[in-house]
Amino acid sequence: MDLSGCGTALITPFTPEGALDEPALRALVERQIAAGISLLIPCGTTGEASALSEQEWLRVVALTVETAAGRVPVFAGCTHNATAQAVANAKKLASIAGLSGILSANPYYNKPGQEGQFQHFRALAEATPLPLLLYNIPGRTAANLLPETVLRLAALPNIVGIKESSGNLTQIAELLTQLYGVAPHFKVFAGDDALTLPILALGGCGLISVASNAIPGPMSQLIAAALNNDWPTARALNAKYFALMQAHFLEPSPAPVKASLALLGQCSETLRLPMLPVSDATRTRLKALLTGLGLLS
Repeated sequence: MDLSGCGTALITPFTPEGALDEPALRALVERQIAAGISLLIPCGTTGEASALSEQEWLRVVALTVETAAGRVPVFAGCTHNATAQAVANAKKLASIAGLSGILSANPYYNKPGQEGQFQHFRALAEATPLPLLLYNIPGRTAANLLPETVLRLAALPNIVGIKESSGNLTQIAELLTQLYGVAPHFKVFAGDDALTLPILALGGCGLISVASNAIPGPMSQLIAAALNNDWPTARALNAKYFALMQAHFLEPSPAPVKASLALLGQCSETLRLPMLPVSDATRTRLKALLTGLGLLS
């Protein structure tokens, strides 16, 4: 399993009435794979996992795996702030044939320290044979996984990498520097579209993207160029699409990227409370950007 390149943190499409839109999800997965996306992440932050029932969560994961049909790895979101429940959830995911691994964020709300996070992720890793990607996103969880703790976790057999969404480039540089030559197997993915190029330049293996829901082809090409040391092409693509990447965070994600997908005619803009659709001003901005990029007539 080659974990590198551009992955997509998939949205979860809902019908206008708020039910899971299975045809739209299948179509989304097919578009991603056709455009060169190399990793799919259902039921993460962008997938509104916290608003799904357990039955819906397992269904979204199973549908993604079934549609991907082994063409790309699928890592399912599996985050909970109670370690025992996270372990139980991981065991449920392990029963889905063809699932490549799980992605799990810091335990939220509890604000555990470094040792608490280490013990949490170790328990999760020991509970399942599936490979585990850590997910450091302190802006959502109020817990930050520091480089020294990641290094300890990297020594565990089935913890294979991290999606780094701290937004702290100095911290990410420290992590990559500490890993260099010590744990070459351990993968560091950029977790913020806007920080992709500096993280790849420091030794990151790819990006898990929000923008690629709407523009999978360009994001795949950007990452491939950077990983092939074609920095002029990577910089040009980054410059071309950077404003759209940033616009997807004008309001709490995933509302803006769902608005983009709705403008592109690919799914409903429906979200689940407490998330709301974007304002008219943000929708107008997204429409102008998509039009300027030639994606809307």
